[in-house]
Order: sequence, then structure tokens, then C-alpha cells
Amino acid sequence: MAELLRSLQDSQLVARFQRRCGLYPAREDKKHVVKNYFYYYLFRFSAALGQEVFYITFLPFTHWNIDPYLSRRLVMIWVLVMYIGQVAKDILKWPRPSSPPVVKLEKRVVAEYGMPSTHAMAATAISFTLLISTMDRYQYPFALGLTMAVVFSTLVCLSRLYTGMHTVLDVLGGVLITAVLITLTYPAWTLIDSLDSASPLFPVCVIVVPFFLCYNYPVSDYYSPTRADTTTIVAAGAGVALGFWINHFFQLVSKPTPPLPVIQSIPPLTTDMLVLGLTKFMVGIVLIVLVRQLVQKLSLQVLFSWFRVVTRNKEARRRLEIEVPYKFVTYTSVGVCATTFVPMLHRFLGLL
Repeated sequence: MAELLRSLQDSQLVARFQRRCGLYPAREDKKHVVKNYFYYYLFRFSAALGQEVFYITFLPFTHWNIDPYLSRRLVMIWVLVMYIGQVAKDILKWPRPSSPPVVKLEKRVVAEYGMPSTHAMAATAISFTLLISTMDRYQYPFALGLTMAVVFSTLVCLSRLYTGMHTVLDVLGGVLITAVLITLTYPAWTLIDSLDSASPLFPVCVIVVPFFLCYNYPVSDYYSPTRADTTTIVAAGAGVALGFWINHFFQLVSKPTPPLPVIQSIPPLTTDMLVLGLTKFMVGIVLIVLVRQLVQKLSLQVLFSWFRVVTRNKEARRRLEIEVPYKFVTYTSVGVCATTFVPMLHRFLGLL
């Protein structure tokens, strides 16, 4: 068993996979040599499906155009698996594959540890939570949904090997942890769905607990973007939960329909639906970007003034007492904006 684990953690295994897909180390002045552009673009695109840009577009689009019930559940599970995965990285401190022999195509997260692969965790969590949450809510062939979930998560997992960011064991560990978390939390999903009808103390809990978890994030031996990324994800989840509570408590929007026994047919996609959906999405994204920029600027100014730090000091942004509060306030505001103010704007503009 130990020998098997060592082989799965071996960087040479990742390097052989890259060579089979036509990706080779640098030669002369080139960073790397690509001999099979089909695999190159396939796995680069698949890697993007597990990155922040996908989730900050897919999850709001789901909320505004498909089903708020689904988006809330997806966000909650996504936040859970990502927090556990990020914390596990900084506790285990397993290194990423060594280069050479592995070719590394991504630079931003190279300072992070490897085990488990949070890309694999997020992709598995999103695809299978979506499958489980829709199979009793919408009419579609289950085999098709299962195939799409498997293909999506598999492509993201393989992309982490192709880009040289994880070993096979990192990826398998991420998938296994997610499977365990989904299995353990599934009985409580209905309870999670009803949290927005909780007591007036709910907003306090949904802010204080996530902030405490972010502020007491495991200390790393050196700076990496892990703590900042984790705070961003957790804060966005807290904002979404708070936004749903605001909607319900102040009766700003109708409460999402319970999952059972409602069975809905998926309507055919028409040109009018597509135009309306894209319009709602663009309006929502513009408002979110404006809120993000405004709140981030104001929170940084307040924190810099409070701690007497020179403005625009990039190193100061990395300090615990500045990085966590400004990230948390910014992305909590983004979450509230996406779930409360964007739908209100849609209604005002006649898009609902």
C-alpha cells in the first residue's frame, strides 16, 4: 500500500502523462514544447473550468437565470469543500510535483502546497451536487446528467496533471475527500436550504463564524495566496447566505420553491431566452464589479488609515490584520449584491 501511494505521488508519473499528451520541457529559448495542440487547448480550457473565473460567472448565472434554489446549494457545498481543501493543504504541506521533470504551465498558485487538489474537489463538488439536486427537480435522462458530471470532473482532474500542478495522489485525494463530504452532508442539505428562515441572530452567525475561520487560518511557513483565496470564497458564501436571509426576512423576493415534489420540464432554449439571460447576466456582472471595486477601495483606505500603513503598499495588503478583513468585507458585499441587489435591479429594469 505504501509503495502504491509513493508511486501515485511520483512526479515522474505526471511527467510521463504530459509526454503522452505531447507536452515536453523547454528547449533553447522556449518555455515548453507542445506537439499536440488538441490536448494542449483541451486541458488548458478544462483547467479554466476549475478556476475562479468560471465559478464567479457560472454560479451567478445559475442564480439569475436558472434556479436560485440550485445556486444557493451549489455555493454552500462549494464553500465547504474549498475551505476544507485549502486548510488541508496548509496542514499537510505536501509539495507540488517537482520541475524538472514536470512542466508547470501555471505560475500564480505554484507557491501553494499540493495535497489535495482543490480544483478536483471543486469540480467534483459542483458537478455531482448539481446532478443530485436536479434529478428530482427537473425532467431529463439521468444517464445524460451522470455522463456530463463525470466528464466535467474528469477533464478538470486530468488538466491538473497536464498543467503539472498536481500529482495523481493529489487529484485522487481531492476527489475522495469531496465524495466523503457530499455523503456526510447530504442528509443536512434540506436543513441548509431552510436556513434563510432562521432567527434574527442568523446574520450575526453567518458573519462572525466565517470571519473567525478565515482569521484563524493555519499559518504557513511563507506567504502564498491560499489564505486570501480561502477568505474570498468563504466571504462570498457568507454574503450569499446573508443575501438569502435578507430576501426572506424583508420579503424582497419570493422564497425559492422547495425541491420536492416539484418536477419541472427543462424549457427549450429560444433566442428570446438567450438574449434575456445574457442581458440579466451582463447587468448583474457590471453591478457586482462596481460594488467590488468600491467596497475594496473603501475597506483598504479604512484599514490603511487605522494601522497607519502607506497607501498602495502591496506588502501591507498581505498582513493578516489587513488582508483578511478587506477580502472578507469586499466579497461578503459581492455575495449580498448578487443575491439581493442584482435581482432588485433586474425587477426595476423589467427583466424578470
